[in-house]
Amino acid sequence: MSSWIIYSIGFAAQLLFSSRLISQWFLSEKAKKVKTPTIYWKLSLLASLLLFIYGYLRNDLPIMIGQTLIYAVYFRNLKLQYEWKSSRLIFKIIVFLVPVLITGYLLFFNKKQWSDFLQNEDIATWLMLVGIIGQIVYTSRFIYQWIYSEKNEKSCLPKGFWILSLTGSAIIFTYAVFRSDPVLLAAHFFGAIVYIRNLFLIQKNKN
Repeated sequence: MSSWIIYSIGFAAQLLFSSRLISQWFLSEKAKKVKTPTIYWKLSLLASLLLFIYGYLRNDLPIMIGQTLIYAVYFRNLKLQYEWKSSRLIFKIIVFLVPVLITGYLLFFNKKQWSDFLQNEDIATWLMLVGIIGQIVYTSRFIYQWIYSEKNEKSCLPKGFWILSLTGSAIIFTYAVFRSDPVLLAAHFFGAIVYIRNLFLIQKNKN
């Protein structure tokens, strides 16, 4: 597949991820405190599907692992906001059907071997480990957020979420520099600005 098509898929995913951050950022600035809009989780689900496909086409295991680990958490937050039932039918179909189709393709039609991902000549072993660690840290923010939200019985983005976001993003940005991945570079440079701003808003509301 042409590289421009692959990068287009990646940038489309990051455009959705950026849109969720912008909507959350603007709403938080308006409220003068960190807010969690429903659209944040809907865009997260759609973006995650596209980024997984991008990772597969790039033979990038760290990206695939990150999106696989976090998909259910996005869905659960949408449920916690009681917005799933009112979501459009087409959105529900995409959220459930696309992962099923991807799984079926990987199990029955995938021509790549898993060794292609584990022994990718374009990614040194040490760099792959950096990428995987970055994705684990970055993904753990949603595990933390999930536990926090379940405990408080509402979907929210606490301070620990933004600290893990910034830490994981810094590691992935480093990975992207060595990987020469424009999609990850653009996403995590912009993301870091929003993470820092949200931490500032949280600290400001404590004073």
